[in-house]
Amino acid sequence: MSKINLTPIFIIIIAALAFLTDRYHSNATEYKKQRDDKVNELNMANATITDMTSRQRDVAKLDAKYTKELADAKAENDALQRKLDNGGRVLVKGKCPVPATTETASTSGVGDDATVELSPIAGRNVLSIRSGIKQDQSALMVLQSYIRNQCQ
Repeated sequence: MSKINLTPIFIIIIAALAFLTDRYHSNATEYKKQRDDKVNELNMANATITDMTSRQRDVAKLDAKYTKELADAKAENDALQRKLDNGGRVLVKGKCPVPATTETASTSGVGDDATVELSPIAGRNVLSIRSGIKQDQSALMVLQSYIRNQCQ
């Protein structure tokens, strides 16, 4: 009987197994890296969503506060307007500046700390201007608060 030399067959089988093991190990390592990358991306996305949700809540609170302040100012202005329409008066208290050249002999003039009553039309104009100022101040406060809390 002839003896078959099995050594080259074992070497080929071992080499084939080593090649396949290395290939599967490389694939497993690559898949693990891809999985870890995706998990990191998912964690970052979840953190971003949480941050955005928190910011949206903060902005909603800010908006509610601004809307309430604006509604309160409008209600106050409307009440003053109704009071004016029902015969109320708009009084302005102020001081008249003293001109640079004053005549001591003149007796006619307006005294300091005088109160002046405005006409109904002028009163409405003052209320309209007041309303615009209140709206602008409120909007400015909201924008400043937004910048302080959301942009920094």
